[in-house]
Amino acid sequence: MIGYVRGIVTHLFKESCYVDVHGVGYRVYVPTTTRQQLIEGQEATLFTYLNVREDAMQLYGFWTEEEYELFILLISVSGIGPKVGLGILSGMTPEAFKLAVINGQVQQLTKLPGIGKKSAERLVLELKDKLAKMTYISTESPAVIQPIGVTASGAAGEAIEALVSLGYSERDVADIVESLDDGKRDVSELIKVSLIELGKGR
Repeated sequence: MIGYVRGIVTHLFKESCYVDVHGVGYRVYVPTTTRQQLIEGQEATLFTYLNVREDAMQLYGFWTEEEYELFILLISVSGIGPKVGLGILSGMTPEAFKLAVINGQVQQLTKLPGIGKKSAERLVLELKDKLAKMTYISTESPAVIQPIGVTASGAAGEAIEALVSLGYSERDVADIVESLDDGKRDVSELIKVSLIELGKGR
């Protein structure tokens, strides 16, 4: 496992960056909070998690150990994959997330990308005690959601989460799901019509 990478940041993208480590360029997927710390042409050290799938190996990087440890906790929760975990870290600071979970603020958590009510309740149930024991993440910051790309909640949020778990990227499905969410469709119907649109190559 790659514990961390240290090198020159050569390229910055919306959700990732290239880090040159002795002539080898690693593509590292990062949350918004980490990306804001990176500067092209300057050296950076990122704590990393290597996600190995049948069709790909993806490296996720974090500016602080706190973000890294929280990411590991997040992906230990059933139904929360690396992409959703990264979205959570892009939408909340570790302190704000800890406070929201400990206080059972389900509605607040559903504002995060890919998190519906059931997922939010699962996060509270599985992480409340674990986060309460983590003294390095304080609870001094208010649980305020930072501006992020996707803030769908309710049926739309759960539909996006389900489609992401099927292998679609959040960026591809979010606009489609939100455009089809008329407030009358339930989660299963939203998923069905969204899959039809995705099949059209929209």
